[in-house]
Amino acid sequence: MTTTYKQQAADTQELHNGDLPEGWESAKLPEIAKINMGQSPPGRSYNNRGDGLPFFQGKTDFGDRYPTVRVWCSQPKKTAHPGDLLISVRTPVGPTNVADRVCAIGRGLAAITPLGRIPSEFILFRLRVLEPELALSGTGSTFSAISRKDLDEIDIGVPPLPEQERIVAKVEELLERVNTTKERLAKVSMILKRFRRTTLAAACSGRLTADWREANRVQDDFEETTIGEIAEYFGGFAYKSKTFLKQGQHQVIRIGNVRLMSLNLQASPVFIPDPVAQQTERFRLHPDDIVISMTGTKYKKDYGFAAIVRESNGNLFLNQRVARLRCGDRGLPKYLLYWLQTDTFHDFFFAGETGNVNQGNVGADGIRKAPIKLPSLCEQQEIVRRGEALFKLANAIEERVAAASLKAGKMTRAILTKAFRGELVPTEAELARRDGRSYESASELLARIKADRESRGASKTSLRNPKKNINPWG
Repeated sequence: MTTTYKQQAADTQELHNGDLPEGWESAKLPEIAKINMGQSPPGRSYNNRGDGLPFFQGKTDFGDRYPTVRVWCSQPKKTAHPGDLLISVRTPVGPTNVADRVCAIGRGLAAITPLGRIPSEFILFRLRVLEPELALSGTGSTFSAISRKDLDEIDIGVPPLPEQERIVAKVEELLERVNTTKERLAKVSMILKRFRRTTLAAACSGRLTADWREANRVQDDFEETTIGEIAEYFGGFAYKSKTFLKQGQHQVIRIGNVRLMSLNLQASPVFIPDPVAQQTERFRLHPDDIVISMTGTKYKKDYGFAAIVRESNGNLFLNQRVARLRCGDRGLPKYLLYWLQTDTFHDFFFAGETGNVNQGNVGADGIRKAPIKLPSLCEQQEIVRRGEALFKLANAIEERVAAASLKAGKMTRAILTKAFRGELVPTEAELARRDGRSYESASELLARIKADRESRGASKTSLRNPKKNINPWG
């Protein structure tokens, strides 16, 4: 089961409420760092010519480590410097990474500059533990955001400085192992994706059953025909949204429910009442019907997905911009489903795409007139049998990969949680007792940072007001 932000935030609060290890001290973020809220520069200062500073606006600009520069700014309002920790203060809220260059930051980011030689990564890791709590604290009607006040209220459990450095080194070492595991799992997922595509291409070209054809002395070539010749096409009904229910027995299949070779009935489900279902009975789907999404984002090919209706799916009704195909006696539904995943079908389907810049549409002829190579029913059955066996193997591997990925994700949080409970490395207090020496506690570190800030503030004041510091007695 996926851990929700609320569950993670509850875990974070439990961690926050726990007793701090010996030598640690609780501090608010402004006690250990300067906070510089971003500000968007004038629109005329943006460019893609490399003129000025790299400009970053929020968390979506960042990848696993550092962002790819897409926009530059010639008149920055606020800047971050190497070593500053950048945190996204707008959806998605949360820490990004440590800046590796001087850059301009918009109002979606804040730069955090650690004080007293506190490692930037130490604060970064602490904020990653707090990320679920920060995400839930965001407010706003258009998008969720946190304010400077929210940042000022962040509690940081501060250990002695040498202990911070050991924590950072250990966390980086362990997270590198976790990330290596994640990368390997991601490669397995890509291999499985290619395996499925290769299997489908082989199934619909005769390569998958080449030995079967030879053993059964099949010499007939695949028949070249169209989808409309072997299956009945039917368009969906424009159900009115005001009739939709949040719960019910009759679910409406919309574009978002149709995914690659599967139906996702949990994606924003809507239902219709019994009277509407009775009036639109002809739009009820039957087992082995195939549904195809016909609208999406133009040029992105994020639709044209096909899925088969299973008997266990319940009472389903076809919405507009979702098509239904019902096979006749010449084609098996699962073979047709395989064919709808091929490049041959997709090339024909998207060649007829229409619509404006944002929305792409494909009409009925993009499906009915699409070509298909059709083997005999016996060979279709053999193709489906072999394909199902291979997909079953791929699915089993994928389930194991998903479980391992989930475990790796939990491992990251477990490492960070242990780090800020003082359980990942020996505390400085323990080492000092063992070695018979003294050490600078976190309270002393915080006092030193405070004194240094006050001293710097006094110096600036004396420079601004030199006459106030003249001793009249000589």
